[in-house]
This record gives sequence, C-alpha cells and structure tokens, in this order.
Amino acid sequence: QVQLVESGGGLVQPGGSLRLSCIASGRSVSIYVMGWYRQAPGKQRELVATITSSGTANYADSMKGRFTISRDNIKNTVYLQMNSLKPDDTAVYYCRASRVGYEYWGQGTQVTVSS
Repeated sequence: QVQLVESGGGLVQPGGSLRLSCIASGRSVSIYVMGWYRQAPGKQRELVATITSSGTANYADSMKGRFTISRDNIKNTVYLQMNSLKPDDTAVYYCRASRVGYEYWGQGTQVTVSS
C-alpha cells in the first residue's frame, strides 16, 4: 500500500509561483509513474504532468513552459514547480502513483490564484 500526502498549496497572486510536494510512504515509488492532476470547481479532473521512473516528463499543453515536474526517488517525493500562475490554475491539485495493476491518489492540496 502507498500513501501520498500533498503539500505546498495556498493563495498566490497572478504571476506568482508555488512549489507542490507529494511525499509517498508505505513503500518506495521509484518504479511508479508519478503524476499531478487538478480539479477545478465544476470541472473534471485533468492531467497536469507525469514523470516516469527514469525521469521522463510529460505535460498538458496549457502547462508546458510554466510547470516543471521532478522527483527524488531517495526521498520518495515528487514535486511540481508552478510559475506564472493564472487564475485559471485555481484548483485542487492531486498526486498520483501508478504502475500496472496499481493506482494511488493523495487527498489533494488547494491552489488559489487570485489578486
């Protein structure tokens, strides 16, 4: 079993930055694909970015150039650096760990972009 705990969300002004963290416990997630997803009020959950065990990153088009996903397999942690934040980035951000036959989600962290 894997437990995921996100942190780092909060209120930020447009154009600002935040760094989200997702710490995994229970077992190593080094072989898992890790991902960040978000869900805005009234909308479906959507992909933000994923990163493979070897460090290959993939981003949703609207996040390319603004967001950076990274991982530290020793710390069992995945990060999401978010720059140039916009009000449309307001959402609950969720961490996901997945591999064949397994999927785990965190409880989410709220990000609010507002002046």
